Amino acid sequence: MNFIIRWIVTAIAAGAAVWLVPGISAAGPDSTLAIILFALVLSLVNVSIKPIAQIAGAPISVLTLGIFYLVVNALLLELASWVSSGLFGNGIIITSFGAAFAGSIVISIVSALVNGIIGDKG
Repeated sequence: MNFIIRWIVTAIAAGAAVWLVPGISAAGPDSTLAIILFALVLSLVNVSIKPIAQIAGAPISVLTLGIFYLVVNALLLELASWVSSGLFGNGIIITSFGAAFAGSIVISIVSALVNGIIGDKG
């Protein structure tokens, strides 16, 4: 149940990123389905790969006072975009690393706000 809530929150945040960030757009015949599929892939990436990437990038994050975690989030967003578009033919298209960086910030802020509203601590 917790994963489904995380998936819904991620879908809301991804929709906000598509709406707010130039350079991020939904691709496929149905933009809602594209955002939902992208959110599924991003949730799976965050559960499986993100902890490993954060541990690997910990020394650099210490030197940059945590700012490198934003780069890790942007790279994982690019990975989720590539997987969702390639695997399902539906997903999010990100045109540049700058758009991925801004999108990761938007997704983080919106996810934190929605999690605060619904009371999810995960």
